[in-house]
Amino acid sequence: MGGNSEKTINVTLKVWRQRNANEKGKFENYEMKGVSTDMSFLEMFDVLNDRLITEGKDPIAFDHDCREGICGMCSMYINGQPHGPKQGVTTCQLHMRSFSDGDSIIVEPWRSAAFPVIKDLAVNRSAFDRIISAGGFISVNTGNAKDANNILIPKDAADKAFEAAACIGCGACVAACKNGSAMLFVSAKVSQLALLPQGQVEKQDRVLNMVKHMDEEGFGNCTNTGACEAECPKGISLENIARMNREYLGASFTQNK
Repeated sequence: MGGNSEKTINVTLKVWRQRNANEKGKFENYEMKGVSTDMSFLEMFDVLNDRLITEGKDPIAFDHDCREGICGMCSMYINGQPHGPKQGVTTCQLHMRSFSDGDSIIVEPWRSAAFPVIKDLAVNRSAFDRIISAGGFISVNTGNAKDANNILIPKDAADKAFEAAACIGCGACVAACKNGSAMLFVSAKVSQLALLPQGQVEKQDRVLNMVKHMDEEGFGNCTNTGACEAECPKGISLENIARMNREYLGASFTQNK
């Protein structure tokens, strides 16, 4: 009787280690032998950290939460690509079968002035939260739930709003951009509300405030290279940036009249 034997590979990890934001970091090498190709990338890091703890060493700090491609926490720069070599997946959805036996894998944190390193691979992405606080919401009177058909929304607008709302705020767009721009993230958050009737009342203040806060946080300018869309695990479209630019110009013109 035959059975399927588990495939394993040996890889060398070159991981960025940095004690805190103020100290210099460096790469450290870790040999990983007998890694199951069915493991996710984060599960492989769990095994490494268990080993480091057993050896009395400091485990590698990295962000993670849902491990289902929903929360956007698993921000790792792998072999020069945000979230690694597979398109349309987050780091937690990346499996070791995407690598070959003997590979050397370089793992770094997001590189952006607006995302300072906390420790090792963990960065502070609270700049995104502050941008959302500046306008990524609608103000409504609370009470009993409205009837689902109370506000009619065109199918095309609903679809585009849903696509923009798929953004999980992981920051891959910023990490991929040579300028460290957050335009794809901000435009997705602006679009998902600007396309809907519920978002119309505050749409001018929203786009002006969010763009202003994005600039204050130190993100770079957009030069339309398209790297953000190419590396986004949720496929957020550059169309949103064009929409936000139109919203911004319209709001600026109206408020300056």
